[in-house]
Amino acid sequence: MSASDEYREPGDHAQEENISTGDDKHDSAMCSGSSSEIKSRAVVKYCAAPPPSTYALLQEKTDLKLPPANWLRENSQLGTAGTTVLGSSSKGKPFSSFGMAYEFIDCIGDDVDVVSDSENIKKLLKIPYSKSHVSMAVHRVGRTLLLDDLDIQELFMRSSQTGDWTWLKDFYQRLMDQKWQRKKKSKEQWYQKAILSKFLYYSINGDCAAEPVADNLNDDEQCGAQEFGSSWPTTFTGSDADETAACKQERVPMDSKFALGQVTSVPQEQNLLALFNEGENSQGLRNDFVRNIMWTFEDIHMLVGSNMPIFGGGRYPAVSLKLRDNNKPINILTGIDYWLDNLMCNVPELVMCFHVNGIVQKYEMIKTEDIPHLENSTFSTRVVKDIAQNILSFLKSNCTKEGHTYWLFKASGSDIVKLYDLTTLCEEAEEEKSHNPFTLPVAVLLYKVACNLMIKARENRKHYGTIRTLLLNCIKLLDQDRHPQIIASAHYMLSELFQLDEPQEDDDDGGESFRACGSEDSYSNDDREEDDEDLEVEEESDDSSSDSNSRTRDDSKAVAVIRSVGELSVPEKYKSTQLIRPGCAFPVSQDKEERCRHVLNYVLKGLKAVDSSIKKESDLPAVDPNTPIPLKYEDGSAGRSCAAEKGISPLLERVGPLQADQKHPTRSGMIPGTWQHQMKLQLFLKASKAYYVLSDAATNLLKYGRALRYIKLSLQSYGAYCSIGGALHPQVLLFHSHGLSLCGDIQLMLAQNSNNRAAYQEEYSYQTKEDQEILHSLHRESSCQAFNMATDLATDPEYQLFVSSKCYEAAYELLVSHALKEEAPDQLAQLLKRLGNIRNEMGVYYMNQAAAMQTEQEKTSVSVAEQEMWKKSFAFFEKGMKDFEAIGDSTNKALLLCNMGKLMRICAQGHSGVVSVDDSRGEFSPEEALYYHKAIDYYLRAMRSLSCRENHQPVWDSVNWELSTTYFTLATLLQDYAPLSRKAPEQIEREVTEAMMKSLKYCDLHTESARQPLYQYRAATIHHRLASMYHSCFRNQVGDERLRKHHRSLAELHYSKAVYLFLSLKDAPCELLRALLERVAFAEFTMAAQNSSAAKQKSLTAALEIMAETRCAFQIIHKELLEEQIERSDAALPAFSGCLASGGLNLQEVTKLTALFESRFSDLLLQLIKLMLKTKRKPSKKDEELLQSYKNVYSKLLRCDKNTPLLARVHLYAELLQQLTPNAEDYGTDMVS
Repeated sequence: MSASDEYREPGDHAQEENISTGDDKHDSAMCSGSSSEIKSRAVVKYCAAPPPSTYALLQEKTDLKLPPANWLRENSQLGTAGTTVLGSSSKGKPFSSFGMAYEFIDCIGDDVDVVSDSENIKKLLKIPYSKSHVSMAVHRVGRTLLLDDLDIQELFMRSSQTGDWTWLKDFYQRLMDQKWQRKKKSKEQWYQKAILSKFLYYSINGDCAAEPVADNLNDDEQCGAQEFGSSWPTTFTGSDADETAACKQERVPMDSKFALGQVTSVPQEQNLLALFNEGENSQGLRNDFVRNIMWTFEDIHMLVGSNMPIFGGGRYPAVSLKLRDNNKPINILTGIDYWLDNLMCNVPELVMCFHVNGIVQKYEMIKTEDIPHLENSTFSTRVVKDIAQNILSFLKSNCTKEGHTYWLFKASGSDIVKLYDLTTLCEEAEEEKSHNPFTLPVAVLLYKVACNLMIKARENRKHYGTIRTLLLNCIKLLDQDRHPQIIASAHYMLSELFQLDEPQEDDDDGGESFRACGSEDSYSNDDREEDDEDLEVEEESDDSSSDSNSRTRDDSKAVAVIRSVGELSVPEKYKSTQLIRPGCAFPVSQDKEERCRHVLNYVLKGLKAVDSSIKKESDLPAVDPNTPIPLKYEDGSAGRSCAAEKGISPLLERVGPLQADQKHPTRSGMIPGTWQHQMKLQLFLKASKAYYVLSDAATNLLKYGRALRYIKLSLQSYGAYCSIGGALHPQVLLFHSHGLSLCGDIQLMLAQNSNNRAAYQEEYSYQTKEDQEILHSLHRESSCQAFNMATDLATDPEYQLFVSSKCYEAAYELLVSHALKEEAPDQLAQLLKRLGNIRNEMGVYYMNQAAAMQTEQEKTSVSVAEQEMWKKSFAFFEKGMKDFEAIGDSTNKALLLCNMGKLMRICAQGHSGVVSVDDSRGEFSPEEALYYHKAIDYYLRAMRSLSCRENHQPVWDSVNWELSTTYFTLATLLQDYAPLSRKAPEQIEREVTEAMMKSLKYCDLHTESARQPLYQYRAATIHHRLASMYHSCFRNQVGDERLRKHHRSLAELHYSKAVYLFLSLKDAPCELLRALLERVAFAEFTMAAQNSSAAKQKSLTAALEIMAETRCAFQIIHKELLEEQIERSDAALPAFSGCLASGGLNLQEVTKLTALFESRFSDLLLQLIKLMLKTKRKPSKKDEELLQSYKNVYSKLLRCDKNTPLLARVHLYAELLQQLTPNAEDYGTDMVS
């Protein structure tokens, strides 16, 4: 500001400070005083000028009215100050702060409080001292405020031809009074500026001889002012009121000319970079300052643009040059101007050149810290600090909405500063043409800041809330018809904020709702108290104004009012009440489906923006987005394999060679390589990922119908992506393999849960309106039929398993392709495991089908269909085993080998011999033996695959059981259906013994497990069967006495082991009773070969002792029968009927065994009594007691009625046996009669 500017002296409430400038190496200055310190630090972020050169000291009496030879020539030392007669730039471009913000985007939003031209900063800090008007545009981006000079009169002049801003014109006319009219610059003012410009050129070229001044010097100066004036809003600088229109046109340089229409009608088919560059270069958005400085004034961080020339020389490496009229004292405004210029540029010294009527008189050196103490220019630096803090607090408290244009206005000579929200006023205007020229630059800046934060957000998610706010405000500012590119890109970035492939962190902000985060565009605290008098909006009265009522109504539209500029000098008079959300917490729900729905919502909006920008419509008929597109549903059948193969072929084609880049327009007429093409690729892929996550979440919830619907939409989105894309990126191919794998999982689950097919069908058929609209957008580019066969909901489990297998195979082909061969080894192992599993499932399916065929009908031979099932099952088992071998999965390989063993046993059952006329099966066939031995081989391979039980106990136990069962079944069939027509009895005996002993080997009797009782029962049965076989051999063997003795000893051994194991089981009384009776029979047969009475008596006594052991079996039978009787009496049911009791006791078997027992028991007692009576030696007392006991038992046994109920007879047998062995303990509980 020049010395002639009017100024006022504010109420000085603080002491004046001394100023000391710090070492310039630290790019800072510290202003200190007796009571406080003013902290100032300046860091040059960018400088277009060369290092400062020594200024030329002009000789005394140098006439500055004469121009030097280099005058008005561009000079890097002076920057823009050298190309204008205005000296230093007094008027900035309307978007100068935006140019700096674009260039230093990292600083915007968090690190910087203010971005502005240094002239605007000085104008704000001089408000309490100056009577001049102030008109500035204020915009907010995060915590950063952008300040620009706003020349309303120039705005109205330029928009008068278009008819815009009439609402603001009317508002302005009511608001202003005559004092606000801008004063035209006098010739004296232009004269002062001209000699300043000449002085600067002399200072860099002191050796140049002065040239004669032309006669038309004043005209040259005026034309120079016109030629080198600033861009819009341009100051009316003409000295004559009747300035011509031609001169007005010449005043605007070519690089500053622009039309507002160019801002909003950018060509639609260009990338964002080109859009931004064009906007910056053609609309005054370039950073044209010589220096960009990061200035920290106290706690205020400012990015400042300055064009002040800096020279070298003197005691300091940098000085500023100023020219003063020796006849005019320096006032406070000029002093503040000089002081702030030096602080901002970190210049420690000022060189003042004094002149009289353009004739140089002298130079004076002034330190920066001494400027506030100059005569007639004394001011308090602490007051300036308070002014700065109060203005910043006032603006931050009231400029709360991002994207809004605020107008800070102070009329000339007025003490009142008002803040208006032009965006709100514009929206309230009834006229259609209410365009804000700041809209596009603000929107672009918001977008750029969001893009910059997105890069940082990869490492720290605390920026997500800020990014979301920036992008939503950016979208609000733009018209989709004019700026679809930025809108589509912003929506895509919004969708990127929702991380779909990462677990949600449990932080303090994660659970907040959208409502909890406040307004999207406001940074104010909604609950703040409005009792701060300094921020109240009050009606102003002006007694001297005739239209005071009208102006009062307009003043009430101000967002906030500073009622007196003197208040700005009061420390902390204005405190910022804004409460920026801590870290701008990103409101994301923990629910995956909700996050995906947000993503799809933004994707849909992005797609709509892109589709609206494509001029050429597709040839497809118009589709109503409200009409659901039916998802194809087909009923499954057994004969669909061929059709399925054809339907799956497009799926497999996707994993072939990568497609070449497209060069022809797409289905909708979109040209590859345009921004629409690139954006649709990203949006389609994002939609595919979102639907994939939804499908995965539905799968985890067991909602398989919903999961299939989502994976269908995911694959359709991917299909549309492929239809417009070229060569696919490896990460895209990897994602596609995941989608195919998940589709295979879902089809497998549907096949395994066929009982809920109706519910799955209902889930599959449902569609939201959002899904319909996205599908409609997909149909503009693709038929979406490529993956139909993979995603149809069928009713045939076989077909579903087949589709699942094909999906896994296609995913596997992708992973082993050249593009992904080294990308995902872990995923390949998982996929091979899935492949092995599905092939195992298909093998089991066909194996069960074969088993069902065997039970459905009796047949004399194996059918062709059954053999076909065996072949299919075996083929899938073999493929699955190879898959598990490839990844070294020994456990699953063992399970597959176990299933193959089971298949061999089913094959053996299919060859179980021809059924004879009397419904009895034939001999054990060679085919049966072959398949059983194959089964045994597979089980043994499974055991070897596991190596030891510790590797996987459940699988080991399962294989061990199956192997024991197979050996046992083989031995049983050999024994029961002996192939006597092909083999000798001795050979059969050896084979049975060998198989039984191997089965016994794998009976784990010592490990506690659920199968331990089964192993014990099987071991007891094996011993019983072997004992019976050796018993039979002993009875039938003739001649070889040694062999008979061997068979006898083996029979006794196995009978004793069988009895011991049956006794330990405690739940097999019939088996125990049968084994004991057979053992008694074996003892009786042995006695028959004896001749002496003593030997016979000894054998009979031993047999009777064996018979006494049956007491335990009868106690168990009695207990179970008694429990059954009590249950039936409580339930009022009839007595025992049928074959089985509720406890599993076979009543027919019990009846048969009790009858046999009674017969053998009575016969045994009778023989023993006869032998004891016929003995010739005198019986001992003990023998007499035994004989009497035998007689009593035999007597009671004879008197037993045959019609006595089974329970009573069993009780009687137990009592009789107890009498024979009085010292034996009862089994279990006491007998109850």
